[in-house]
Amino acid sequence: MNYRTLGADLTVSAVGLGCMGMSHAYGAPADKKQMTELLAQAVDMGYTFFDTAEVYGTPDNPHDNEELVGAALKPYRDNIVLATKFGIHFDMTSSATNKPLVPDSRPEVIRASVEASLKRLGTDHIDLYYQHRLDPKIPIEEVAGVMSDLIREGKITHWGLSEATEETIRRAHAVCPVTAIQNRYSMMARWYESLFPVLEELHIGYVAFSPLANGFLSGRYDKTSTFEAETDYRSVMPQFQPENIDRNRELLALLNRLADEKDATPAQISLAWMLCKKPYIVPIPGTRKLSRLTENAGAADVILSAEEVASIAKALDGMEMSQVFGGSKIVSK
Repeated sequence: MNYRTLGADLTVSAVGLGCMGMSHAYGAPADKKQMTELLAQAVDMGYTFFDTAEVYGTPDNPHDNEELVGAALKPYRDNIVLATKFGIHFDMTSSATNKPLVPDSRPEVIRASVEASLKRLGTDHIDLYYQHRLDPKIPIEEVAGVMSDLIREGKITHWGLSEATEETIRRAHAVCPVTAIQNRYSMMARWYESLFPVLEELHIGYVAFSPLANGFLSGRYDKTSTFEAETDYRSVMPQFQPENIDRNRELLALLNRLADEKDATPAQISLAWMLCKKPYIVPIPGTRKLSRLTENAGAADVILSAEEVASIAKALDGMEMSQVFGGSKIVSK
């Protein structure tokens, strides 16, 4: 595994592990013993960057994921980077598969959240603490001020923003330097590329969630693929709808061609494309399988030249493809 630096000094594995799906979101509940073993295997492979959140859990236990990750990684705590998030809760009264998000970044709520996360993670500090979503009722400067206090108190060492815009990033960074943003990014979700100049100006890292478009870019799904409507978020994601498989055929063909040329897999090409695009991008794909964990780690060894990266971008620009879960965002000032 290769390594890279987020912000000024946070060194992480070039590919991190998004842990959300280890407790929910993609089908049947995960086996905790198997997930504990998988996290240990990730450390053995060189993964050092693990991402969770206080709301990554199950309806019965919204905080299940932090508890799982904290317990499984406790033996390795001194050698890993733990990232978690505050600032939202799910509307559990909703019957929707993707439950509405309710933002809440009041200072007293943040302080309660950090104490609870520290306890669940079994640690005395959080390495990277993100505001999960912007709270329109609380000025970002006020949130950044709380982060500055938490850093001074040693409860967190770095902080970041998720699904952030340029204006939010600049305002937050002026109060307390931001180490990383965590936004959606993949070959099917490129709308945040407009943030690259400000990230480079301010020396902020980009942690890419859903880098495989929720697994679609692995190339392992077709019109016959089915997902449990009540438990699997992919059942409502546009890229997995049968009518959209044909619309994405050209994209999948590109991935398969590049995979053959590089002796890699489509998933590895998808991750290598962003790794080779910018030195401050760190994808955090999720998985429940050892084979996928190994495959994703291998993406760090796939080299694409600047010319190849540019050629892929040109191809993507002219390519028809379906919408991807998350929609498009306006991220300019």
